[in-house]
Amino acid sequence: MHKKKKLFLTLALVLVVPVFVMSQISFWSTPAQAGDIYDARIAAEKAAAQAILDAAKKVADEKLAAEQKAAEEERQAEIDKAKDAKDDLESKLKKEKAALSKLEKQQTQIGQSVSTTQKTINTTKSVIVETDKTLTKKEQEIINLSNQIVLQQELLKNLIQQSYYLQSQPILNVVLNEGDFSQFFSGAQHLTSLDEKILGLVAEINSQKDQLAGDKAELSKKKEQHLDILAQKTVEKKELVADQLEVQGDIEDKNAIISKLKKQLVELQGDLSTLTGKSYNAKDIRGAVEDASRETGVPEGVLYGFLKMETNLGANTGQCTYSEVEKVSVANYKKYGSKYKASIALLYKRQDLFYSLVGDLGYGKDKKVSCTPSVKNYIGQGGAMGVPQFMSDVWNSYSAQITSATGHKTPDPWNLTDGVMGMAIKLKKAGATSSSESAIKKASTSYLGTFNANYYNGIVYWSKNYKLLFE
Repeated sequence: MHKKKKLFLTLALVLVVPVFVMSQISFWSTPAQAGDIYDARIAAEKAAAQAILDAAKKVADEKLAAEQKAAEEERQAEIDKAKDAKDDLESKLKKEKAALSKLEKQQTQIGQSVSTTQKTINTTKSVIVETDKTLTKKEQEIINLSNQIVLQQELLKNLIQQSYYLQSQPILNVVLNEGDFSQFFSGAQHLTSLDEKILGLVAEINSQKDQLAGDKAELSKKKEQHLDILAQKTVEKKELVADQLEVQGDIEDKNAIISKLKKQLVELQGDLSTLTGKSYNAKDIRGAVEDASRETGVPEGVLYGFLKMETNLGANTGQCTYSEVEKVSVANYKKYGSKYKASIALLYKRQDLFYSLVGDLGYGKDKKVSCTPSVKNYIGQGGAMGVPQFMSDVWNSYSAQITSATGHKTPDPWNLTDGVMGMAIKLKKAGATSSSESAIKKASTSYLGTFNANYYNGIVYWSKNYKLLFE
């Protein structure tokens, strides 16, 4: 306020004082002198006015320079802040990825332990089954032996009776009755042999019983041991499965954190690109192709070839809503039974991603995508988006790289710059960094998901003759 007052007073003095002086001089001057004085006064007034203008311009320039400097400093501060935030996010992302990798290794190890434990359980169960079979066999052998023993006992009984009969006759009676000592000695030898048979049979029976009893006891002991092992391994498996579920939960949490950090990083990259002036939009398809080719190294001709075959240079990006895609695709899949449940699940996953993307971009859910072909025996689904005809899950996987290249916070597949850049990035990954037919064949198979001769031949033709597109 004081500065303005001072400037006003200075202006007044510069204008008023010369006028007052000139008026006093002209009162005492001749007409000729008055003319000269008037001219001098006009010149003085012009000089004073110019001085004021120069002073005001200087003040304005200084003010503008100060404002510009302050704005630049503020912008630089925002850039530095964004870069610091980006570095912080990248550091967090790196740590989370390292933690995820560690968890995945842990999960793999647990999975291997579960597998090994299950094998041990299966082996132990098999051993127990075999042991049970052997025990059953031994029990049957014992039953058979018992039956044999009954027979042997009957034989033993007869032998004992024979022995008793022979031993109960006096020698004199035997000699007198027989009349021959040779027969007596023969009978005595028979008795000795009989005694030996009795003793041998008793020993054999006892030995067999002991052997079978020992075998059965040993098998029962082994079975108990294996049952203990089975119980222990079953508990171990339950604990490992519990650990596995816990680690799986941790992995899902880490993936959610990583996904969130990646999204924040993409948004921050977009902010940085805007602040640093790196965000841009191509004016037409030529500009988009030139930019994408320069950024990725994919030849312009190759890009034109794919663009021509996919969407006729972006002119035909789809004619169906996703609800129409869903209706036809699900009907097609259901004709082929439950084995296509995974395909239907993928369809709905892509649909959710699509609705989320169009919401972020400000489009409606009726944004058009490629239709599901109703060709007989066709198994597949529509839903390809925009210029490069990416499915929503594929687009999401490349969005961070597209943002880094174009500076757009939320890449748009229907935007020429983003769409062509996305296509070029995918083609580079597929090896299409040259115009050779072998490179195009490999890239076309990767891009389409299968080899199609017409598709491949069309790309080769337009990659060589793309200039005809603009004649």
